[in-house]
Amino acid sequence: MVETNIHYPTDSSLLGDGVRVLTRLMKRVTEIVGAAGTKLRERTRSAKYRVMEIGRASRTRGEPAKEKLQALYRRLLATTGRVVGQAKRFVQEITSGVKGTVDVLGQAALDGLKCELEVMRPRVQQVMRQARARVFGGDTRVEGKLVSLFEPTTEIIRKGKASKPTEFGKLVKIQEAEQQIIIDYEVYAKRPSDSQLLLPAIQVHHQRLGRVPDLVAADAGFYSAAAETTAKALGVKLVSVPNRATKSASRKQEQKKRSFKKAQKWRTGCEGRISVLKRRHGLTRCRYKGDAGMQRWVGLGVLGDNLINLGAALARAKRRS
Repeated sequence: MVETNIHYPTDSSLLGDGVRVLTRLMKRVTEIVGAAGTKLRERTRSAKYRVMEIGRASRTRGEPAKEKLQALYRRLLATTGRVVGQAKRFVQEITSGVKGTVDVLGQAALDGLKCELEVMRPRVQQVMRQARARVFGGDTRVEGKLVSLFEPTTEIIRKGKASKPTEFGKLVKIQEAEQQIIIDYEVYAKRPSDSQLLLPAIQVHHQRLGRVPDLVAADAGFYSAAAETTAKALGVKLVSVPNRATKSASRKQEQKKRSFKKAQKWRTGCEGRISVLKRRHGLTRCRYKGDAGMQRWVGLGVLGDNLINLGAALARAKRRS
């Protein structure tokens, strides 16, 4: 899992981000057009105070604290709604020419700011909807939920880690062959089921290296009886993917074999590749923006790691010769 470069999302902080970003864009519009049209009203300080008050109020429990928190959210939502309404008027006035300039470069900048307002305003409205649903209705599964205004495709990923139960980013598949060489990686737009990834991984191996692997090892999440059968039919000699839920005595005996356990130890060693990619190549958190930036960041990390391991393998081969 590679995190996107966002702060920990809360409803109040996202609403505060919305007020801040929309106001900043409208300020830049005002700098270009002057006093023409709707006058900008600054509400960022008010929103900031509401966010701070919500943070303090959320530390206490009980019905009175809940009522106070809801009252604070009503005030923050009202402030955010006014800023969103003002942003809508700014867009309308830029479109109609009320807010305009005779300077060509200035008008181009104005059109760019209008596009940014048109992108950000629906995102802020979505944050308002999900905040209302959670705070006043207890619904945490709102359709189209956003955890960042700046990285809207960020996914909420729960992998059961005690230290970090919830992560925000993209799921990445790393496929390693011998000599610690990564032969394939993929950044998923939507988190897939691990059990669907085994056969595609074997097919990629065959495509890249011209043969199916003798051994395929993965963790229990990748297990699928159909995939295991197909993999063996393709020519894989040993498929070492444990089935934790099995009640079959023969299957349990199969998983106790030395070859199966040895393959699982090799797979456990491969987990270190993830650690190296994060520690040495920065795949803990993506510093680029957007989906294309995530693809680029992960790709550069994989490329850098492969160059190091290829160099080490060539050096060992040279010493032996």
